[in-house]
Amino acid sequence: MEKIHRIERIEPDSIAEELELSPGDVLLAVNGEQIEDVFDYHYLIHDEYLTVLVQKPDGEEWELEIEKEYDEDLGIVFENGLMDEYRSCRNKCIFCFIDQMPKGMRETLYFKDDDARLSFLQGNYITLTNMGDRDIERIIRYRLEPVNISVHTTNPQLRCRMLNNRFAGDALERMRRLKEAGIAMNGQIVLCKGINDGEELDKSIRDLTAYIPCMQSLSVVPVGLTKFRDGLHPLLPFTKEDARQALSVIHRWQQDCMERYGIHFVHAGDEWYLLADQQVPEAARYDGYLQLENGVGMVRLLEEEFMEALLEKEPDKSLRRTVTVATGALAAPLLRKLAGCLAEKFPGVSVRVIAVKNSFFGERITVSGLLTGQDIVAQLKGRDLGDKLLLPCNMLRSGETVFLDDMTLEELKSALQVQADIVKSSGQDLLDALLEKE
Repeated sequence: MEKIHRIERIEPDSIAEELELSPGDVLLAVNGEQIEDVFDYHYLIHDEYLTVLVQKPDGEEWELEIEKEYDEDLGIVFENGLMDEYRSCRNKCIFCFIDQMPKGMRETLYFKDDDARLSFLQGNYITLTNMGDRDIERIIRYRLEPVNISVHTTNPQLRCRMLNNRFAGDALERMRRLKEAGIAMNGQIVLCKGINDGEELDKSIRDLTAYIPCMQSLSVVPVGLTKFRDGLHPLLPFTKEDARQALSVIHRWQQDCMERYGIHFVHAGDEWYLLADQQVPEAARYDGYLQLENGVGMVRLLEEEFMEALLEKEPDKSLRRTVTVATGALAAPLLRKLAGCLAEKFPGVSVRVIAVKNSFFGERITVSGLLTGQDIVAQLKGRDLGDKLLLPCNMLRSGETVFLDDMTLEELKSALQVQADIVKSSGQDLLDALLEKE
C-alpha cells in the first residue's frame, strides 16, 4: 500500500515556508526517490541541492529545486512523525512496566513501542528483536546514531528468558554489526533481583566494555515494581544491601573503564543511591550526562545547576513568601537540601518539600514522573500550602497539563484551592520558580 506523507505543520521562517508549502500538502519524492519512512527522509534531505516533489490538495504537483546548507532542515512536520506505521514490541519481558499498569487508563499508555526510528528521533531504547538485516543495513548506510539499546544481559539464553522471546539472544549479533560499522550506541540494563544481577551483571558489563568507544555509555537501573503484578513473573524488590552490592560492581567497573578507556562508561540510576542510602557521585563521574532520560545523573545535575544559579544571586532579606514543592521520594532529600541553601541568602523565603507517596502504583515507585494527580490531591488536601504549589514538569503528559491519571492541572488547583505552577527541569528554572521570577 502506498504511503501518504501529509504535512501537518510548517515551521516559521523555514525553507518550507519560503517555498509556500502548506499543511495538507503531500510529499511524493526527494531527489526522485520515494520516501518509505523517516529514515529515508532524514537521509535524503541532508544534501546541499535537492529536488522535492509535492502534491497540493487540488492534485497539482510542484517540483521544487532547493539549495541549502548540508544539515539545514526543511521545516516540515508530518502528520505521522515516523512517516510509517509504529512498530510495537514483540517481547513479553518479565519486568515490563506496562504489564504492571491497572486497567482503565488512557489507551496510549498501554502501547509498547520497540521501534528503531523512535530510538533515533526521541532517544527511546529498543531491544533489536523486531529488526531484520535490512533495518540494520539502513541504520549503517544512513549513519542514524546513536542507537539506544535495551541489552539487559549479554547471556543469550538468559536474554531469551527475560524477554520471553526465543530470538532475543540472536539480536545481540545485530549489536555487534552496529559496532563493526562504527555506529554510536548507548546501552541499558534493567536489573532484576536474582536473575541478571550479581555475576550476570558483572559478565554483562565486562562483555559490553568490548564495544567501547562505539558504545558510549551503559546504564544500570532497578526494575520498577508496581502493586499490579498479579499473574506476572514473580520479581522481588531490591533491599538496601542489594543496592550497595550493585553499586559496588558498577563503581569497580567505572574505575577500570576510566583507567583503560578514559571514560566511566557504566552508570547507576539515581534510585540505587536512594535505596542504598548513599550520596550520588560528583558531576565528573557522569561523563557528560548521556543517560539523563534514564534517570541517571538527574539528581546531581539539578543540584549543580541550582547551586551555580544561586551563587550568582545577591542576598535579599526583604523577599517574603512561602512555597510548597511536591515531588517523589527520590528527589525530596535533595530538594530539602537546596531549600536550606536558598534560606541562607533569602531567609524570608520558606520552602516546604513534601514527598508524595505513590499510592496508585505502590510506594516502591519513587520517581515524580509516575505520580498521579489523585495521590497529590489526597496527600496535600487540607494542608497549608502557602502562597504557591510547585510541581515538576515530568508529572504531566508531554505538551499538555494532564497528569498520568487524566486529572487536569486545573482540577488539581480547584481541589487544593491553591495556585500551582509547573517547573521545568533545570536548576535555574527551579530557583526562578522559588523566587517567583518569570
